[in-house]
Amino acid sequence: MATVELRFSALPEHVRTARLVAAAVARRAGVDEAVLDEVRLAVGEACSRAVGLHVSNGVSAPVRVALTEEEKKFSIEVGDEAPRAVPGRATDGDGAGDALSGDESGAEAEDEMGLAVISGLVDDVEVTSDEAGGVIRMSWPTADASAPS
Repeated sequence: MATVELRFSALPEHVRTARLVAAAVARRAGVDEAVLDEVRLAVGEACSRAVGLHVSNGVSAPVRVALTEEEKKFSIEVGDEAPRAVPGRATDGDGAGDALSGDESGAEAEDEMGLAVISGLVDDVEVTSDEAGGVIRMSWPTADASAPS
């Protein structure tokens, strides 16, 4: 199992580099040429989302991207360190602060749109988040997986 790790400052101009690296590693891993555009777009969307979350939450840590070549699949994890509210956690109890301001609801809508785009591009996607940040895991079959036995 070969892994390429990439970390970059939360700046929009670095997203293009992450997309190019992801496409190159996916090609080397054996992902079908017809799917490479989907890989590029999904990684770009996930990285843009992570950059946006870092910027809006004032996080200075780098965005993390791990590209892993396994026997029959190629997977990518895009991680951020932007804290999220975890449903069911105790608050002050009076419901104050539950409503989102206009800026927060706009950012949340943009975040949901990004996740919808990723879900439309990738069949195997998992999104997790907690107080420490979030991870988007995506995977695609490689040529070995789609070859008849």
